[in-house]
Amino acid sequence: MKEQITAAVAAGIPGSSVDAVVDGNRATITVVSDAFADMTRVRKQQAVYACIQHLIADGSLHAVTIRALTPAESA
Repeated sequence: MKEQITAAVAAGIPGSSVDAVVDGNRATITVVSDAFADMTRVRKQQAVYACIQHLIADGSLHAVTIRALTPAESA
C-alpha cells in the first residue's frame, strides 16, 4: 500500500517528496512540494486527496492524515 500511495502522489504532484506511513487501512502522508506555494492548507490537502481518491473509493484506505508542505515550511 505504501508504494501505491507514494507512486500516486508523486505522479499527481510532479517533483514532490512523498513519505507514507501505513497501518492497515490508515495512512499518514507527508508531501513536500514547491507546487504548494500560494495554496491554502485546505487546497494543499485537496491536491493530495485527488491523487489517492481511487484508493479511498475502493476501500483500500479508510483514514488519511495529510501533511502538505512547501520546502520552506518543512525546514
